[in-house]
Amino acid sequence: MIKSVNDMDLDEAISDLQPGTPPSVANQSPFDSQGNTHGAHDQTRKARIMIVDDESYNVLVVRNFLQRAGHESFVTTTESPQAIDLMKRDLPDIVLLDIMMPEVSGIDILRVMNITPELSTIPVIILAASPDPALKTLALELGVTDFLAKPVDPSELVLRVKNALAAKANFDMLAKYSVDLERQVTERTRALEASRRHIIFCLARASEFRDNDTGHHVIRVGKYAGAIACELGYSPSQVGGLEQAAQLHDVGKIGIPDAILRKPGKLNPEEYDFIKKHAGYGKQIIECMPDSEWQNLKRHTKLGGQLLDVKTEPIMRMASRIALTHHEWWNGDGYPLGLAGEDIPIEGRITAVADVYDALSSTRPYKKPFSREKCFAMVEEKRGTQFDSRVLDAFFARTDNIIDIQIRYADLE
Repeated sequence: MIKSVNDMDLDEAISDLQPGTPPSVANQSPFDSQGNTHGAHDQTRKARIMIVDDESYNVLVVRNFLQRAGHESFVTTTESPQAIDLMKRDLPDIVLLDIMMPEVSGIDILRVMNITPELSTIPVIILAASPDPALKTLALELGVTDFLAKPVDPSELVLRVKNALAAKANFDMLAKYSVDLERQVTERTRALEASRRHIIFCLARASEFRDNDTGHHVIRVGKYAGAIACELGYSPSQVGGLEQAAQLHDVGKIGIPDAILRKPGKLNPEEYDFIKKHAGYGKQIIECMPDSEWQNLKRHTKLGGQLLDVKTEPIMRMASRIALTHHEWWNGDGYPLGLAGEDIPIEGRITAVADVYDALSSTRPYKKPFSREKCFAMVEEKRGTQFDSRVLDAFFARTDNIIDIQIRYADLE
């Protein structure tokens, strides 16, 4: 059972001050004729004050002084072992703590408060007759706000409590502001993320409509790429970013004429050369690359690597690399830069596998979808030539996930 000081005639307790108590304690008062402290604030008067002292007399004296100053809410105990439980239950705004107590000392209580999150920010004023300098230093190291000498001077007590409560109120206000600000930033970030996702999807859909494909193609390619990346050890946030960026892999098709893009039959060499340009167009669209740089890129493929590092948002920078390099081959036979091996950005190598598998397993103007087994076999045939073996291993390790994505985002006529 938690023991607290019983209610009694506090004025009577004050009149029984021990002999030798300085007159200032018994006679001086910080209160006006109505018992109020000059300039006291309503919020400090409503603050919950906890008093912990093994002498009930001391508790009553301190409580009476503070009541006369207008304070209304108190938690008191003479049982120091119960102090922490009382604090957790009532969460006081300030603690007035005796330092020398049997069983559990004030220092012991301070140590527990320091490692208890909900108690660690509560201001503590130590009440002590004449604290040992070493003990005082230790108390300060444990975060004590202030010290008051016993017997307590009422004027000093009221003012120190008032100042400590004002500082606590400011701290709480700043903490609340910080929480509110963090919440607003989180909400704004979430809104911006949703807006970015929508814009990316709309831009990806625009390119798909040009190519007689459905919007599910870009979703599937993004999901396939995410599954591969997950197997390769990407973090959840990296997987999410890649899923978004991969959806823009063919955005450059916006720049390809309909006569070529929608041709139902086989492309002639000139048409095929033209459609290859969609990779570079995609980079231009995403990066807003100046025409002079684009001309350099077409003339000098070695400059391609330098142009990959763009000063823009990370996901769009990744999307730019994917758009430019998802048709590069592991053996160097791809386009438009003729990159090979590790020179091809990993996100381009991942999206290459995802895009080809979806093209093989989907209906296109020039073909019906192949069976799943045939698609897997055709992809495997390109190991070490078109595709990075490590990426392909990750793809096949996620076969169940790939099939689930294919079913979930199937194009239904």
